[in-house]
Amino acid sequence: MTTTLSESKNLSVILDVKVDLTVRIGSCMLPMRDVVELGEGTVLQLDQLASEPVGLYVNDKLIARGEVVVVDENFGIKITQIVGEPA
Repeated sequence: MTTTLSESKNLSVILDVKVDLTVRIGSCMLPMRDVVELGEGTVLQLDQLASEPVGLYVNDKLIARGEVVVVDENFGIKITQIVGEPA
């Protein structure tokens, strides 16, 4: 499929639109009673194993999976799978 000049210009308009990018490493459900008792040092057990890939979301839509990495002193994500592609 060939991209026309008009299509290319239309695409360039949206390429600078900012989107919300989120990495989800798991979740848990707690009763509100436990939530209000959370404090410094509290450890929450999530519903995801440490060996499982994390989800990369754009505007709450899963687009990729990956591994958590450390870059300098910051967390990052190494993308291992684009959702929709064969594994």
